[in-house]
Amino acid sequence: MKLIRKIFMGIAFLIITSCVAVLVCALSPDLTSKLAGAVNSVEAGQAPVMPGDGLSIGQAVQKNPGSTGGNGIDTGWIRGQGNHGYVTPGSEPVAPPETVNGRGGYEPVTEELEQILQEEADNLSDVIATGELGEGLDFDAALYPYYAMLEPGLQQLYRQIYANAQNLNTSFVPAVEVSVSQVKMVFEAVYNDHPEMFWLETGYSCKYLGDGKCVELILKYNDTADYLDQAKAQFNEMAEVILSGARSQGTPFDQEKYVHDALMEMVEYDEAADMNQSAYSALVLGRSVCAGYARSFQYLMQQLGVPCYYCTGTSGEDHAWNIIRLDQTYYNVDVTWDDTNPATYDYFNKSDQEFADTHVRNSLSVYLPACGVNAAAAGGGEASPGIRELINENPQQPLGWISRGKTNASAADEAAEALKEENLRKAGITEDQVLESLEEYYKDCVQRIKEVGTGEQQFINVIPETLWSAIESAYSSGSYWKGYVETALKELKVENFAIQLQTQRLGGGYYRLYHTIYTY
Repeated sequence: MKLIRKIFMGIAFLIITSCVAVLVCALSPDLTSKLAGAVNSVEAGQAPVMPGDGLSIGQAVQKNPGSTGGNGIDTGWIRGQGNHGYVTPGSEPVAPPETVNGRGGYEPVTEELEQILQEEADNLSDVIATGELGEGLDFDAALYPYYAMLEPGLQQLYRQIYANAQNLNTSFVPAVEVSVSQVKMVFEAVYNDHPEMFWLETGYSCKYLGDGKCVELILKYNDTADYLDQAKAQFNEMAEVILSGARSQGTPFDQEKYVHDALMEMVEYDEAADMNQSAYSALVLGRSVCAGYARSFQYLMQQLGVPCYYCTGTSGEDHAWNIIRLDQTYYNVDVTWDDTNPATYDYFNKSDQEFADTHVRNSLSVYLPACGVNAAAAGGGEASPGIRELINENPQQPLGWISRGKTNASAADEAAEALKEENLRKAGITEDQVLESLEEYYKDCVQRIKEVGTGEQQFINVIPETLWSAIESAYSSGSYWKGYVETALKELKVENFAIQLQTQRLGGGYYRLYHTIYTY
């Protein structure tokens, strides 16, 4: 009888979750293709989770999946998942001013995925090598912050992608064991750090196994790869036109202003420009979109030794701009939006607070340093820590070390606290409802599962938006199983667990997570 009851309850649960999935697809047809991919992953033993602006759905039925990469390296984390200082503004739609409306054009990194069988993967290893490994390469965290965000295992893949792109190698086997989601994270880090590799496209392909492991990476290059030596010579020549004038300026601020103005004079905004995601389009072709402006500005300031980062997000549409460091203070710079007729400095060296109504960071850029209070661009205002100090060494404590080393609350601290209170108000929640770290999330899940008991149950919790990528990574890699499921099953004295996870974006930069679970 017990066996029959288990079978009946299992069938009932599958019927219920199927009905929920059908309802969601009816309300949001674009989720249909995502769910199809999720089902394939579930059948392969994966635990897919798909973030979205509204609902995101994933299902998994597992026993004890592994959670570490090759050589015992837990490659599921990025160090940037801790305190970065940046506070995500509220989730209300960002409407750019009329004068700059439509001046976007940034294309996020995209991947083409193909699942293959183990037999095909074994054959691949006979004909495809790892290519260049990038051994001996190192990247200064002050100039290449995305590299510094990654854990050592993922840094190894970063060096491999960089070295193969430098040599125009198209296909290679990852030198470390990584999941599909981790590959995308690392590729984005390489792309964001290196505007000088203007021949590298924003998309790539990946072949992977049913367990989510990537077994082949295929890089894509634009037309300049066909005449790369000539293209590099043109690129360097045009860059030097600006750099020669900038070097004669006195301070880093003077150099920044010179480069900012020179790009506005040299480049024309053009959505139809060739290779418009690259610095080449702006510096050589003279026509680009926000991505080309920002990557050119980043490259030129890097050549002058001034830390300058490529920042991506939204401003009514996908958009890219820069973050620059002057005298240990970080500022937002949007050359594209300043390049109007007439040209302005409306988006030159601004704080996050000043950008909050029009620019919202996303993806890895949320882990870049916060841009401080409004101050004189040449180093006034509250000094920010160096980039290494802004990288949390313990990503499981995302917000717990913000006040490390501080004895008195600064104006920036007070402003951040006020903004946090306002965001909580917008979300309609209280501070004690928010789970600030992955560890807190795991503990809460165990407690909630104990409270609701066995069978089909539901519970809800709330997290800051910045914690979502860590939770997504945990479900994608399977590390959530050891994080809380094993403990919960032991407490309930059962063996099996299934989950459907849905997310709702709240105002103020928070997510509400809905868990539908089944334990037996």
